Amino acid sequence: MGIPSRKGGGADGGGAVGVDVLSERAAQMREALVKNQSITDNMVSILGSFDHRLSALETAMRPTQIRTHAVRRAHENIDKTLKAAEVILAQFDVSRQAEAKILKGPNEDLESYLKAIEQLRNNIQFFSNNKSFKSSDGVINHTNNLLSKAISKLEEEFKQLLSYYRFASHSLWNRIASKPVEPERLFECLPNSMRPSSGSPGNSTGKIPPSKSHSEHQNNSTENSAYTTPTLIPPRILPLLHDLAQQMVEAGNQQQLQRIYRDTRSTVLEESLQKLGVEKLSKDDVQKMQWEVLEAKIGNWIHFMRIAVKLLFAGERKVCDQIFAGFDSLMDQCFAEVTNGSVAVLLSFGEAIAKSKRSPEKLFVLLDMYEIMRELHSEIEALFRGKSCSEIRESALGLTKRLAQTAQETFGDFEEAVEKDATKTAVADGTVHPLTSYVINYVKFLFDYQSTLKQLFQEFESGDDSHSQLAAVTMRIMQALQTNLDGKSKQYKDVSLTHLFLMNNIHYMVRSVRRSEAKDLLGDDWVQRHRRIVQQHANQYKRIAWAKILQCLSVQGLTSSGGGSAVSADGGNSSGVSRAIIKDRLKTFNIQFEELHQKQSQWTVPDTELRESLRLAVAEVLLPAYRSFIKRFGPLVDNGKNAQKYIRYTPEDLEHMLGEFFEGKTLNEPKR
Repeated sequence: MGIPSRKGGGADGGGAVGVDVLSERAAQMREALVKNQSITDNMVSILGSFDHRLSALETAMRPTQIRTHAVRRAHENIDKTLKAAEVILAQFDVSRQAEAKILKGPNEDLESYLKAIEQLRNNIQFFSNNKSFKSSDGVINHTNNLLSKAISKLEEEFKQLLSYYRFASHSLWNRIASKPVEPERLFECLPNSMRPSSGSPGNSTGKIPPSKSHSEHQNNSTENSAYTTPTLIPPRILPLLHDLAQQMVEAGNQQQLQRIYRDTRSTVLEESLQKLGVEKLSKDDVQKMQWEVLEAKIGNWIHFMRIAVKLLFAGERKVCDQIFAGFDSLMDQCFAEVTNGSVAVLLSFGEAIAKSKRSPEKLFVLLDMYEIMRELHSEIEALFRGKSCSEIRESALGLTKRLAQTAQETFGDFEEAVEKDATKTAVADGTVHPLTSYVINYVKFLFDYQSTLKQLFQEFESGDDSHSQLAAVTMRIMQALQTNLDGKSKQYKDVSLTHLFLMNNIHYMVRSVRRSEAKDLLGDDWVQRHRRIVQQHANQYKRIAWAKILQCLSVQGLTSSGGGSAVSADGGNSSGVSRAIIKDRLKTFNIQFEELHQKQSQWTVPDTELRESLRLAVAEVLLPAYRSFIKRFGPLVDNGKNAQKYIRYTPEDLEHMLGEFFEGKTLNEPKR
C-alpha cells in the first residue's frame, strides 16, 4: 500500500528514511511473533506431556489414597469404641461400687445406701438404652435382682427407723421413735387453764382432770393458740424417712410402704389414747351405766376429743405430711389409715350417747358434746382433708347432727315433762318445791349455752331469729312450771298454805330470773307481772289465815242494843259488853293464835326478805287490833279472877312469837 508524501523541496529524502525505519521494526516484530509462536507451541507440547504424566501419577496414587482413608476411618472407629468401652466400664465400676454398698446394707450409712439405689436405677436405664452391648440383658437382670434386694432391705430399714432411731455415735438401735405419748406429755401441750393441777390424779394415773364449768370453758376458748402440737417422731429422722418412702414409691412398693406405716403408727396412736383413758364402749355398755358414772365418762370424752384432734391427730398429720411430702394422695391415704381406728372408737361413744334413752339430765352433756364437735369441726375438716379421709369427715359431721337432733328432742321432752310432772308428794311446809328449783336451775344452766342453743335453733328452725326462739321456749318452760305448781298447790287442805306455797315458788322464780341472764330474755314485763302475782298470793294468805283470828278482836257482836253505864249482874259494863263474851273471845284468840303459831312456825318461807315482809304484814294487822281490843276490853278481865288465863300475851309477846313463824321448825311439844 502507498504512503502519502509530504509537500516541500527536501521532503523526499526524509520520507524514505522513515519508511525504512518502520519496515525494519515491522520485520523485527514478525520475527518476535514467530519466536513466540514457536515457544508457545513448545510449551503446549511440554504441558501436554505433563498432563499425561499427572494423569498416570493420579492413577498410580489412587490405591494409596484409599488405604489412607481406610486407616483414618479405622482410627476414628477405634477411638469411638474406646470411648464407648470407657463409658461401659465406668458403668460397671459404678455398679460394682453400688453393689458393695447394697450388700453392706443401710444400717451403717443410709444416705450412701440411697445413692447406691439411685445409681443402680441409672445403670438399668443406661443398659436399656444400649441394647447393642452383647451382655446388656444379663447386666440388666443382675441389676434388677440387686435392686429388688436393696428395696427389700429398704423396707426393713423404713420399718426399723420408723420404730427406733440411733444415737449419732452408735450403730445400735437404742431409742424408740414411735412410742405412745404419755398423758403427762399431752397435758403439757394444753393451755394452762386446762392442765391438771399439781397433785391431781391426772398427774399420776393419766386420767383427765375434772372439767370446768361450761361458762369457764367459754371464757377460756380464746386460748386455742396455746395448744402445742407434740413431737411424735424425732425431727432429725423425718428427712431420712421421707427419702426411704420416696425410694419405695419409685420402686413400686407403695402398698408395702402403706402397710408398714399404718401398722406402726396406728398401734402407737391407739395406745396413746388408751393411756389417756379412752375406752371402747358399746351402746349396751352405755345403757347399763349409772348416770353419775356415765356423766363422768362424757366429761372425759369431751377432753379426749379435744386432746385427740388438737394434739394427737394434729401431730400425726404433721408427721405424715413430712414423710410423704410430694405424694399428696398417699399422704392422705396413710393418715386416714393410721387414724381411722382411733377416730371410730371416739365417735362410737358419742353415737352411743346420741342414740341412748333421752332424759332431761342428759341435755347439758348433749349440748357439751355438740359444742365440742362444732368447736373441732374446722380442724377436723383441715386435718382429714382429701378423698381418702372423706368417710371420717362424714362420720364426724354425722355425729354432730345426731347430737344436735337428740339435744333438741330432749329439750322438747323437758318442757313436756315439767308440765306433766306427776309428783304426788307435796312439800308439807309450803316451801319451794324441788321441781321449781330443778327447773329454774335447769333454765339458768341453759343460759350458759345460749350460743349453742341458738345454733341449734338455726339448724332446725326457720323464720324467727334464734334469740326470740330461745325466749319463747324459756317462757313456755316457765309457764309449764306454773301450771304444774297450780296443780300441786291443790293438794293442800289448808287454803292459806296453798297461797303460801304459790307465793314461795313464784317468788323463787322471779328472784332467780332477776339475778340471771334470763331477765334480759324474758323482759321486765314478765318480772313485774309475776311480782304482782307473788303479792296477790301473799295477800290471799294473810286474808285467809288471819281472818278468823282477827274476827275475835272485832267489836262486832260485843255490844247490845241497850245502853247504860252500870255494871250488870253478869259482869257487863256500861256499854253493855258482856264480860263472858270478852273472856270467850280472848280464850278463842289464845287457842287460835297458839294453833297458828304451832302450825305456821313449821311452815317455811325460805327467802329472808320475803319472810320478814310477810311477818310484818301480819303484825301490821294483828298487833294494832290486839292492842286496841286489850285496851278497850282488858279491864273487864283484869278485875276478875285468873286474868292471865285470858290475857295470856302482851303485844310484845305476840310480836316475838310472830318472829318464829315460817322458820320451818319441828316442834316436839307434848299433846294436850
